[in-house]
Amino acid sequence: MKLQRLDPERRRRRLQLLAELSDAKALRDRVAPRRAQVDRLRELIATRRRREAV
Repeated sequence: MKLQRLDPERRRRRLQLLAELSDAKALRDRVAPRRAQVDRLRELIATRRRREAV
């Protein structure tokens, strides 16, 4: 699979979206730390399962 270079505008929008998503996750972690911990564990388990499946 060949990675395509994004044009500068799409790249800028993508980086902005990722930054906003990161900010939203950080805010959620501060507001609901218990839920954030559960979500991190769930994500870790899913990641490990995907690695084992390969």
